[in-house]
Amino acid sequence: MANSKVVLRPGKEKAILNKHHWIFSGAIAELPAFPNGELLPVHSHSGDFLGTGYFNRESGILGRMVAFDETPPLEAIEHALQSALSYRKVIFNPAATNGYRLVNGEGDFLPGLVVDCYADVLVIQVSTLGMEKLKPFIVEWLVKQLKPKSIYEKSNSPSRKEEGLESSFGLLYGAESQIVEIKENGLKFLVDIVEGQKTGFFCDLRQMRQQFRILANGKSVLNCFAYSGGFSVYALAGGAKRVDSVELSERALDFARKNVILNGFTESKASFFSEDVFDFVRKNPLDYELIVLDPPAFAKKQRDVITACRGYKDINRIAMKKMPPKSWLLTCSCSFYVNEPLFQKVIFQAAVEAGRKVRIVSRHLMAQDHPINICHPESDYLKSLLLYIE
Repeated sequence: MANSKVVLRPGKEKAILNKHHWIFSGAIAELPAFPNGELLPVHSHSGDFLGTGYFNRESGILGRMVAFDETPPLEAIEHALQSALSYRKVIFNPAATNGYRLVNGEGDFLPGLVVDCYADVLVIQVSTLGMEKLKPFIVEWLVKQLKPKSIYEKSNSPSRKEEGLESSFGLLYGAESQIVEIKENGLKFLVDIVEGQKTGFFCDLRQMRQQFRILANGKSVLNCFAYSGGFSVYALAGGAKRVDSVELSERALDFARKNVILNGFTESKASFFSEDVFDFVRKNPLDYELIVLDPPAFAKKQRDVITACRGYKDINRIAMKKMPPKSWLLTCSCSFYVNEPLFQKVIFQAAVEAGRKVRIVSRHLMAQDHPINICHPESDYLKSLLLYIE
């Protein structure tokens, strides 16, 4: 329809001109009748064409841009997919690493879409109605360009409920492949794409694991919230003299054990504890020279921030208080609502309460397959601090 266009309020075009993907309801002057999830042209109040986005009245973020010029939206999406693929071919040698993020939402100019590649299996996450309607187009493109063995969907982000969507799991293409073996920096890992956390593996910590590998040489190591043992395997590969892994999920801990063995390490240097991490650190002496705290997101909503900060402070305080002098602590947060300055403030408070001298040695090293669109900094969620404990 000729009048099916979104018109912004005066001055509200600036964010889009700066290539920011999100449009909030307060920025909109005129909204046509349309089915939720529809692609619509976007115009400034003065009538200038700004690009195309998909819109959903049910969402707090009413619109998300997929094209910032006159490029047809499907063509713009196809170009973004190709760009994402080309970039990964540049940064990865498949002989060393074949488990990585192929599409990182707004970081690859594709809001609402995540695609992870595990060898010849793809796992996709769709978090918005607009991208849900584009899913057949996305899957067709992935099949044509990558020829995967299978494509599995794990779309269960909290934002789907706000978008009016149920969680969606299941095979979209090819043969069922629940357990996949991948390589990362020459190390091997089994990934459970069906029952594992998120899409099955945490590729976003790849660079931090590599740094951990270097630090681990000759040290006793504790991996808290170990999941499938990523930091444990890297520590053993780096020459750690002993690695203890703590993870509440027995299934995840079994994968950690299998991944240690898969890489040729014996259990004589590795111990596994199926326990709540908070209980473990409270009751044990923590005589480790290197500890990693990589908990799941403590704050999944804005209202969870205060409780989350208490949790971060508590576990870091206990670790700092008990760790021996001249030891190292890698502490992480993947809570989007706890930003980096707040996280550092919480760690400062933990150090003060523990009565320890603590130095920040380095900050988070971003995995190259998780790019952040410089025009869209909201997608930056992961924080890490490497600390030296006097």
